[in-house]
This record gives sequence, C-alpha cells and structure tokens, in this order.
Amino acid sequence: MQIKNMKFGQINGRGKKVGIAVSRFNQGITDGLLAAARTALARFGVKEGEIKILSIAGAMELPLALQKLAASNKYDCLVALGCVIRGETPHFDYVAKTAQEGVLRVALDYHIPIGFGVLTTENLTQAKKRLHVGAEAAAAALELALIKI
Repeated sequence: MQIKNMKFGQINGRGKKVGIAVSRFNQGITDGLLAAARTALARFGVKEGEIKILSIAGAMELPLALQKLAASNKYDCLVALGCVIRGETPHFDYVAKTAQEGVLRVALDYHIPIGFGVLTTENLTQAKKRLHVGAEAAAAALELALIKI
C-alpha cells in the first residue's frame, strides 16, 4: 500500500504512546485504515508496544472510546478510525456529524491531539480508495503531539 504525501523522516515518534479507537462497522475498510495507521506509526518510530488499539462497534462510539483513552493520561495522541457509507436514509448525516463533533470535543476537553481518520463516503468503492487516510490521521496526531511551545 502506498501512503500518499507522507514525509516519514520529519516526524520522530520514538518514545510516544498512541491510542487508537477503530470501528468494526464496515470492518473490511476499517481494517485497512488501521493497517495504514500502524504502518505509518512504525515508520515514525513508534514501537508496537506503545500502541493501544480499542476495537469498538461503530463511529458513534468513537468519542466515548477516545474519551476513555484520553482520561487515562497514558497517551501522547489518539487516532479515530471509522467508515460511514451513505445509505438510503439520513442516518449517515447523523452518524458522521455526531462522530466528528464528539471527536473534536474530546480533543479540546482533554487537550490531546486526535487524528481524524473517519471516512464519510457515498459508496464502498470510494472508501476503498481512501485507506491511506489511516496513515494521514496517525501522522497528523503524532505531529501535533510533538509541537513544543
């Protein structure tokens, strides 16, 4: 798998601890997102033993899972991975919006970087083309964790 636009040499994740919440809904896609995130973290120097993965039911559950990870104060950053594919009802809109707003709230309430790797697509084909988003979300979270002010 190619990870687009990633400059792995610029992010040093050695010694960093990362929590990942990944949805099982649309698992064929979310497994790919998770694989991309793990590959990116390994390239950044994050050791496998420093990564905690929570497998949860769906995108609606992401904010609470991330909140539990954040409240533990064990992680330098978090990553949210999920996939919401539009169906025939407005359910898509509610799930996508709730997941996004909930993840943002956890990041702001706990002052912890969270990479947002939740796909919102029209169909499965679009989702399959965006598995690299898992790596991008991991990179974004780790990059924010390294900012020193």
